[in-house]
Amino acid sequence: MTDSLLHGRFPELADTLPFLRLGDPPTPVRELVLGTRVPVWCKDESGYGSGGWGGNKIRKLEWLLPEARRRGARTILTVGGTGTNWGLATALYAREHGIETALALVDQPEDDHVREQLQRLKSSGATLHFTHSKLRTVLCAPWLVVRHTRGRTLPYLLPAGGSSPIGTLGYVEGALELAAQVRSGTLPEPTHLVTAVGSGGTAAGLALGLRLAGLRTRVLGVVVNDTLPLDAEHLIGLAKRTEDVLRTRGAQFAPLGLRPDDVTIVRDWIGPGYGHETPAAVAAQKLGATAGLELETVYTAKALAALIDLDARGELGDGPVVFLDTYGPRHP
Repeated sequence: MTDSLLHGRFPELADTLPFLRLGDPPTPVRELVLGTRVPVWCKDESGYGSGGWGGNKIRKLEWLLPEARRRGARTILTVGGTGTNWGLATALYAREHGIETALALVDQPEDDHVREQLQRLKSSGATLHFTHSKLRTVLCAPWLVVRHTRGRTLPYLLPAGGSSPIGTLGYVEGALELAAQVRSGTLPEPTHLVTAVGSGGTAAGLALGLRLAGLRTRVLGVVVNDTLPLDAEHLIGLAKRTEDVLRTRGAQFAPLGLRPDDVTIVRDWIGPGYGHETPAAVAAQKLGATAGLELETVYTAKALAALIDLDARGELGDGPVVFLDTYGPRHP
């Protein structure tokens, strides 16, 4: 499949909102055996991406890279932690398509994953700026923009995680794909779709896409980042800005009327903060491994820990529930 489902639904977007296929859809869905009360399925995004990294960031890049080219940008300038999956995916895929990447890196707790990821970042061809803190990153931003301007061409400036309105289209597409799998009978319509929330774009795109697709599934976002405003109001605000982009670029559809109470956001599984390992995440990582999931304790294991705890409390109804596995490492 080379065309996007979003273009199939709104053919008028084909000329105004470019798309670049970087993976092989649809990603698989399967039922997991985790000892939960409700049936739990996984939509496994870990294998998505044809290059040196995979996972949910690749779906965002399918819209962001062609948008960068549409703007004539020669460099993407973005930010992440020192173990950033987003930054590595951007550097690898942008390089394949003739675009440079510059990363402002904020310190996060160091473990084996972060050390290995930092080595991958150093080998990726990206220009790395160690800004250490959120405040210093903000203060350095004007200099970074000037530093990476080519002639009169500014860099394409993107927020952490690629969670801009254009990047958020990646999981509008993902939600349309899930809806197609439900319609085909590959899995039952879920009551909840559980995902980690690190920068908000995945959850916001899912909320918008599920509404467009006509599914009743509710997004349950497990916040794993305490450095950004990631409440329901902010996530729905991002979804609405993405809806505005679709209309501005030519899509015609009735107003969706998204509201903050259309999503459930939980924050009880962050632990001490972003990047900090928690006992619940470690336990969920081990449990996921028994079901064939390779998780990490910054994002995906915390999301699975929340799912397990909420199920035990009876807060997920009768299900079924879909767990979105967004972690896509590549091993040599």
